Amino acid sequence: MPDRSFQHVVVGAVFNGVGEILLAFRQPTVPQGGLWEFPGGKVEAGESARHALARELQEEVGISIVSARPLIRIRHHYHENPGKEKTVLLDVWRVDAFAGEPFGREGQPVEWVAIKDLAQRNYPAANWPIVNAVRLPSRYLITPEPSPNTPEFLYGLERSLRSGIRLVQLRAKTLGETAYMDLARQVLPVCHAYQAQLILNAAPALAEEVGADGVHLGSARLMSLSTRPFSSSRLWVGASCHNAKELAHAARLGADFAVVSPVLETTSHPGARTLGWTGFRELTELAVLPVYALGGMTQRHVTQAYEHGAQGIAGVSSLWRG
Repeated sequence: MPDRSFQHVVVGAVFNGVGEILLAFRQPTVPQGGLWEFPGGKVEAGESARHALARELQEEVGISIVSARPLIRIRHHYHENPGKEKTVLLDVWRVDAFAGEPFGREGQPVEWVAIKDLAQRNYPAANWPIVNAVRLPSRYLITPEPSPNTPEFLYGLERSLRSGIRLVQLRAKTLGETAYMDLARQVLPVCHAYQAQLILNAAPALAEEVGADGVHLGSARLMSLSTRPFSSSRLWVGASCHNAKELAHAARLGADFAVVSPVLETTSHPGARTLGWTGFRELTELAVLPVYALGGMTQRHVTQAYEHGAQGIAGVSSLWRG
């Protein structure tokens, strides 16, 4: 029988306030050596994850946590030898404030790396979802259906961007392909002017043609695909998921993040069956990619979403400033 021993590991995504993340280099002599990783280590018996993180960051890189919150939890299966499998839970925390100057207390090189450059490094396989979680913001705006008044729509978008939105999905189900493409070409420079990224809810080929930053796959399109729609890792692939089967398929496909819904009841679908926070947490525990909570979300739900394993919240009316 395979050995399915479970190992709980805490990981710190340490930010320095100027858009950089702390990475440590694994010495070539250790397992998966010669790769970069986020600092952390094993949780000891009877220890909470938060306490273990504080201890590990002090022991490894000499810093003390001032402010931290949950970021993502990833279960990864290592096939070490024939018939032997090890399961690791990476319990990742975002550290936004700390005391001390980080250095490799065990002789390992450490380096501050710009968020935009993180994808250029080589990591253990289990670390890639962390890279995406670090690069993604906590709020994902899904635009409302655009009115015929395009300047008014762009004004609302710009107000949303001024409020701090940095990830936008252009969703316009009532527009034909030509009109949608025309609108996307007008939305793209507005987003980029605020260093925000634009995701198209359309065929992947259209996203490439427009020069957008990625595509969002509805659940039907997601389940119809057998491979990742882009060869380039530069473009984001998001996916709408409602159950464990769709989440698993999104992971196999190589999606970068998922939106899980409906978490709470919405005014647009009163009385519809919802996951609730308990059902949502059950799905995030199965996920191996960052997950946004969608459905009834408002700004006041952000912290609750973090506590239930979310990257953050996705929303339409609650994030739109039109």
